[in-house]
Amino acid sequence: MLNKSVAAAINDQIAQEFYASHVYLSMAAWLETQSLVGFAKWMRLQADEERVHAMRLFDFVLNNGGEVQLQGIDQPPTTFDSPLAVMEMSLEHERGVTATITRIYELALQEKDYPAQIEMQWFIDEQSEEERVVGDIIARMKIGGDSGTALLLLDGELGGRPAATGGGE
Repeated sequence: MLNKSVAAAINDQIAQEFYASHVYLSMAAWLETQSLVGFAKWMRLQADEERVHAMRLFDFVLNNGGEVQLQGIDQPPTTFDSPLAVMEMSLEHERGVTATITRIYELALQEKDYPAQIEMQWFIDEQSEEERVVGDIIARMKIGGDSGTALLLLDGELGGRPAATGGGE
């Protein structure tokens, strides 16, 4: 049976994952208006991945005897200063998610909730990958500087991102 305090923390995380999905969709919409369809596609896929993460947690709670309590989510920002600012906001958001996942893992350790520890370890690994990928994109954007050509090349590359299959990987 899922520990009640761990279940409550995971329910909070479900809301955060759904919010992340909305943030990425909002970023996709803005990037689309900037004619950066590759960046927009990448963000749409991020949004899909965040929904998969929310549902993975949703199923984990249910499959371990907990009660899912869906929460409201805030409206995401709708305007951004630049494509670089979008990616930097994305990285900061991912770092925040990593911090909350880590807190849930620590709570699961404290409560001796071993299944939750295993599940949160999967998310910690996933977040490490997310932060690395977004950090790499930011680094490449900074290398390209104000070059529109560099931005368009990266846009084309990001547009080639395949959709995730399976557990949101």
